[in-house]
Amino acid sequence: MPPNTTASSGQQPGKSRRKKGRTARLIVLVLVLAVVGGVAYGGYWSISTVRASFPQTKGSISLDGLSAPVDVKRDGNGIPQIYASTDEDLFMAQGFVQAQDRFYEMDVRRHMTSGRLSEMFGKDQVDNDEFLRTLGWDRVAKEEYDTKLSPASKKYLQAYSKGVNAYLEGKEGKEISLEYAALGFSNDYKPEQWTPVDSVAWLKAMGWDLRGNMQDEIDRALMTSRLGPQQIEDLYPEYPYSRNQAIVEEGQYDDLTQTFEQSDSASGTSGTSTSGTTGQTSDTASSALQTQLSGLYDALDDLPAAVGVNGSGIGSNAWVVSGQHTITGKPLLANDPHLSASLPSVWYQMGLHCRSVSSKCQYDVSGYTFAGMPGVIIGHNQDISWGMTNSGVDVTDLYLEKLTGDGYLYDDKVKPFTTREETIKVAGGPSKKIVVRETNNGPLLSDRDDELVKVGKKATVDTAAPDRGDGYGVSLRWTALDAGTTMDAVFAMNKAADWDEFREAAELFEVPSQNLVYADTEGNIGYTLPGKIPTRSAEHTGAIPAPGWDPAYRWTGYIDQDELPYELNPQRGYIVTANQAVIDPDRYPYTLTTDWGYGTRSQRITDLIQSKIDDGGKISTDDMRQMQLDNSSEIAKLLVPQLLKIDVADKDVREAQKLLEGWDYTQDSDSAAAAYFNSVWRNILKLAFGNKLPKELRVEGQCLWVDPVDTTGPADETRKVRECGQRDASQAQPDGGDRWFEVVRNLMDDPNSDWWTTPRSGTRPAADNRDELFERAMIDARWELTAELGKDIDTWSWGRLHRLFLDNQTLGTDGPAFLQYVLNRGPWRLSGGEGAVNATGWNAAGGYGVVWVPSMRMVVNLADLDKSKWINLTGASGHAYNAHYTDQTDKWVKGELLDWSFSDKAVEESTSDTLVLKP
Repeated sequence: MPPNTTASSGQQPGKSRRKKGRTARLIVLVLVLAVVGGVAYGGYWSISTVRASFPQTKGSISLDGLSAPVDVKRDGNGIPQIYASTDEDLFMAQGFVQAQDRFYEMDVRRHMTSGRLSEMFGKDQVDNDEFLRTLGWDRVAKEEYDTKLSPASKKYLQAYSKGVNAYLEGKEGKEISLEYAALGFSNDYKPEQWTPVDSVAWLKAMGWDLRGNMQDEIDRALMTSRLGPQQIEDLYPEYPYSRNQAIVEEGQYDDLTQTFEQSDSASGTSGTSTSGTTGQTSDTASSALQTQLSGLYDALDDLPAAVGVNGSGIGSNAWVVSGQHTITGKPLLANDPHLSASLPSVWYQMGLHCRSVSSKCQYDVSGYTFAGMPGVIIGHNQDISWGMTNSGVDVTDLYLEKLTGDGYLYDDKVKPFTTREETIKVAGGPSKKIVVRETNNGPLLSDRDDELVKVGKKATVDTAAPDRGDGYGVSLRWTALDAGTTMDAVFAMNKAADWDEFREAAELFEVPSQNLVYADTEGNIGYTLPGKIPTRSAEHTGAIPAPGWDPAYRWTGYIDQDELPYELNPQRGYIVTANQAVIDPDRYPYTLTTDWGYGTRSQRITDLIQSKIDDGGKISTDDMRQMQLDNSSEIAKLLVPQLLKIDVADKDVREAQKLLEGWDYTQDSDSAAAAYFNSVWRNILKLAFGNKLPKELRVEGQCLWVDPVDTTGPADETRKVRECGQRDASQAQPDGGDRWFEVVRNLMDDPNSDWWTTPRSGTRPAADNRDELFERAMIDARWELTAELGKDIDTWSWGRLHRLFLDNQTLGTDGPAFLQYVLNRGPWRLSGGEGAVNATGWNAAGGYGVVWVPSMRMVVNLADLDKSKWINLTGASGHAYNAHYTDQTDKWVKGELLDWSFSDKAVEESTSDTLVLKP
């Protein structure tokens, strides 16, 4: 998808944000004038230009390079199923069809991954391009293509590129998308030919947003400026292995064979401390690190998101139930990845079918793809199905580097930087050259911030720190900056026929490391953890940035694939993955990470499955769907009984408190109790922690929706313009994720903890203990919702606060109201919430608006693949006003799923349009 230059709840406003806003407003103002001008000329712009880019879906088109005709059959939702006679024809057609529907999205993606957004959008994207060039995703992608990928993968990538370019041939920008017509008024940008490296580079962007605990490393280091070790441990509690099950329960690492073996071992109860140190650094070095990391926040906050919210707050659900517990007698597999809300959706549904599966044409696969990449990422073929959730394993480390002259200190010696010069071309302005410097740990991220460079040069050191140099910098070590084989893994998984072939394919899936769940038509279910996962010395936990000058903190190698945890057909008959711990550390010698999700969603799914089994029932496809929609709030179950014990004096607050009486903790969109509780929860976090955390811990600013565009509907349901306000710089508020669930759970037994104190504010009372703080939170929540929703609590509902807006990225994220009305859609009132299985996430630091969502949902029926179900967040098309732009969204909001045709007969019966691609 195009870069999410402003996340759905708004990102940290700042100097570069404001500069980008001015350029975006200029672009969209020109577009609005063009649209208005078009209306004056008989509606040419509003009708002819909008429709010019719609894809041809019937009849025939001749494409040079095909060896035989290819059929493209689209159903009533515009979802294509492609039928070809050779692998190359299949992937060439995939490239052509995806470009028909989504080329603008693909083009912006490749400019993001290569650090070339300035070529499309002008000088205000230069800062982002500098950072992305420093990471060098496209350089690594080229190395992968040149040196790592198999000949077959290269052949398929070339065929895919040929299909994209066949679509582009002879087309002007306005024939490709409305957005190009708009860009044509501000610069002379024209799309260039697609290359295989463009496809491979997208895997780096995907890896960046799913990179694991880098943000936690920064946060913990910044916390040391104000908090002690015990306080930091309070805020990063150990994983609750005794309460929330890990993924792998029936396996054990064998020290003798140095492999992971299937077994029936029971899990233990232990955790891993996340405190740690950065080694023998001085106070001055620690101060320099604080400053460096604080500045790094700005760069990370502004960086466009690819599939997530810049590495923060995202997750996914995937689980599989064996035939012993299903109505069909064969496995059912469910998956719903939680990613940024975007328009179009990051996913593109399609089927890739060989008319006859053979050595000449090997694929019969259907599922969710990324526009811009060949193959299927998540889905099923004729024999197996698979789903993914982010494993969260620690594959990144930040290093504080001691810089001196033209080099850096390592092992008491000065080593020269590895350097390269990059030229950034800028639409409408002069090019800019930058120099990228790398240490033996990776690129210097701090070079991309002028203030950090100045601070580094001024920094001094005392005798406890390295005694040479000019200052400090921060470098990044990340597995994705080494060439890998993930693209090979995609093709191998697409044609795997059984568990052994799937595991072999998974071994190639290096970055990003994912939890892979598996089921096959023979009745097997399984789980495997792939990925290039580093090992570290005992001194280096990976929890906080490390001293780059000390060899003891270098990575020591990588975990062998045979040593990584897996499960096949566990006795319990199901496997659940929802970003929780992979395995109890008592049964595994390697530290995979110290920053798991805390298992709130995974345990809820486990309990739902086990409850059905304990009642003697069998699970159906619709049961799996209903589990995906579970809105239960686990933190509400913990807090509400205590909230109801508090004797509140204010009658208006008591009135709101009574909403919680008898509430079943379900966060339905029409629930007033859910609205009030989530406001109380947000205020508990603000009061207990907001005034105690270092202000350097940045949070996303509150985004308001103002200036109704369409005044025909209810006031709070009209399409509105985003206006992101400045955050309160005196506080760093928690985001409210399930780590904070665990923090508060652990503090509940200590009602007099210092965390439960907050000062008086205006007429609001101070608090000296837990219950006083809870009362204050209920007071603040009552008046916050009075301002937001009105004094009459009978009109309150969670959905009025918790709304989804879908913004067409780049040209739809800023600017005049009219343009947002043209390109964007919404709002929708959503159920669910943070930590719920129906994970419509919101950031408590920034408000209640939806930030990330189940970006798609699927349930695969291995007894009859044609009875599988799926849905996408938006639709197949990236063209505004195309019938398939957001045609799936209303159903997605209601929790409905579409029929998922797979067999030749089912596809034929569901086909609405057929296009023949001819040689």
